Amino acid sequence: MSGRDALIQQHRLPEPLYVTRPALPSLEAYTERLRPVWEKRWLANAGDAHQELEQRIAAFHGVEHASLFCNGTIAMLVGIQSLGIASGEVVTTPFTFPATTHTLFWNRLTPVFCDIKPDDYTMDPAKLERSITRETRAILPVHVYGGLCDMDGIEAIAKRHGLPVLYDAAHIFGVRDVNGPPLARGDVSVLSFHATKVFTTAEGGAVIARDAALKRRIDLLKNFGIAGEEQVLSPGINGKMSELNATLGLLNLDGVEAELEGRRAVLRRYRERLTGERGLTLLSEHRGITPNGAYMPVRIDAAAFGRSRDEVHETMRACNVITRKYFFPLCSHFDFYRDLPSARPENLPEAERAAREVLCLPIYGALELPLVDRVCDLLLALRG
Repeated sequence: MSGRDALIQQHRLPEPLYVTRPALPSLEAYTERLRPVWEKRWLANAGDAHQELEQRIAAFHGVEHASLFCNGTIAMLVGIQSLGIASGEVVTTPFTFPATTHTLFWNRLTPVFCDIKPDDYTMDPAKLERSITRETRAILPVHVYGGLCDMDGIEAIAKRHGLPVLYDAAHIFGVRDVNGPPLARGDVSVLSFHATKVFTTAEGGAVIARDAALKRRIDLLKNFGIAGEEQVLSPGINGKMSELNATLGLLNLDGVEAELEGRRAVLRRYRERLTGERGLTLLSEHRGITPNGAYMPVRIDAAAFGRSRDEVHETMRACNVITRKYFFPLCSHFDFYRDLPSARPENLPEAERAAREVLCLPIYGALELPLVDRVCDLLLALRG
């Protein structure tokens, strides 16, 4: 038996441990909460559950204007549309989920990739300004892994150039900042409530708007542009969240603080076990920020650790620990973006390196700490 086979035999879990698992209420509680929806037979078009969840999401995050959507991608698509950007370039990051860049493409906008900071994987303001041209129409940064962008730095540059800022906030549900609500920053922030997120409606999302006028425009765009029974004001889309999803969201919002606390406990255990270990680097912690435990990324330096990220990923999967290589490949690697001048690897050295080295470990609120220890034991046993 080879050394790898022996290690797998020793550390293999009896059942797969996935990178995340959605927090769900009991089926009985969901069924009971659905009863008034069934009785009214109002399944869509801003019913009672939709309106209540919209208000509660806004209140939970300390903002005034939230608009619910069927998913985060359509939310981003409409968020961009709402700012009236018809053509040109938008500066964004390659270190993100494909939807970020795809929503620019669908809006007939050209993404311009800006490199990231090595400590938290968010857009580097020091490299942002050189990405701005006469064709730039907006900036689209991404809050990564539950960490926040340097919003002060980004917004100072945006103000200097007269550009709107749209934040991809898919990872930061429930993140707190002593300097004020993160979702209140910029012109638009977009949340995702996909099943892999801290808070889920199965599929869903929201746009947080800077003011009431922008929310009205967003609400119009997500409902075909319909302003009344006989009036259509703009070529909108159908982005509305259903009552079934909103009802699930209301129940999950009741329990989201417990989910966040559970995730933070798991995050703390990982940090206790892995901080300072040779060849491993954890996500930087920023003072004044209360994290949400959305992801547990670890950076693996192949030379110092003795194995590459991909080797670790494959062996951990063989042991039933299902890790993910978020975000590989970079958006700038995709065939339809790779010919852009900003997509050249030499322009994105930090993003290229992060894409080769970052591995996300399992994390969710109900993950038991002894299982976290087993994941850490396995990871450290793989070190060469």
